[in-house]
Amino acid sequence: MLERIRSGKLIEGPEYATERYLEGLKRTLIVSADTELISAPAYFRAAQDAPNINAYISATGIIQDELGHAHIAYRLLRDLGVDTDALVFERDPKDFKHPYAFDVPLETWTELVVANAFYDRAGFVLLGDVYRHTSYAPWKRALVKVDREENFHLRHGERWMEILAQDPDKKSELQRAVDWMFVLTLEWFGLPDSLKRHTDQIAYGLKGLTNDQLRQEWMKTAVPLCERLGLRVPAHYEPDLGQYVIDVPFPAEFDAERKQWLFEKGPITWDQVLARWKARGPANEELVKAIQRGYEQIRKSLEA
Repeated sequence: MLERIRSGKLIEGPEYATERYLEGLKRTLIVSADTELISAPAYFRAAQDAPNINAYISATGIIQDELGHAHIAYRLLRDLGVDTDALVFERDPKDFKHPYAFDVPLETWTELVVANAFYDRAGFVLLGDVYRHTSYAPWKRALVKVDREENFHLRHGERWMEILAQDPDKKSELQRAVDWMFVLTLEWFGLPDSLKRHTDQIAYGLKGLTNDQLRQEWMKTAVPLCERLGLRVPAHYEPDLGQYVIDVPFPAEFDAERKQWLFEKGPITWDQVLARWKARGPANEELVKAIQRGYEQIRKSLEA
């Protein structure tokens, strides 16, 4: 099967794949599905702070897109034999596989649009890479729609950041959001290549770039955006290296309640980061339960 993948041929269904390939595909799809699903209640929470009705409608449109993206990934998992009802509605909140960033509550319109510019950009980078390189044909076809909508989401964030940056008071608020969300998005891409597990992902054509390469891809557009708007970010382009360099200890300790990085304590280990991710953040249970509670209410109403 590896020879088939290396020749550029696609896998059309589970009947043509090995168990090892399917294991890696399911693991990748669960992360994607959980991320899209949890972004919906996370964004909806902050959308309540929209400055006007048109902004609120734009935000809810993005939320609907995210739910659609989650449905695509869960449907592909169901076709692979996964019990998706149990996966979504019966799992412990801490067992969801979305990035830690969504466990830190988004509370204002400013934080929401920075999330669109940063988090959706991360989604665009990650899923764009999958779209270009995946060897699983059903997912490749489905990602045509997802890729275009994620591009709209990040453009929405960019446009609103430009608007807010013109108001001195709002620009200060924007800077505070950038200060904690920029590094949290750098974490989004996972362990550095030197510590990466599941290396089958590239060999099996489930992705094309490594974690460190994807982190660089994100910074290539996120850093210039912030620089253009006069916002400080802890990273810069180093011409001699031909890449972006992070200017603060990374990874570092993060105070999720205060939304503040403790860079003065110096770098921490990735094992410590993994422990924080595993313990989950302050909004984890609230967001997952919001989805699971809705399902339970519908089930009871249908039984009545």
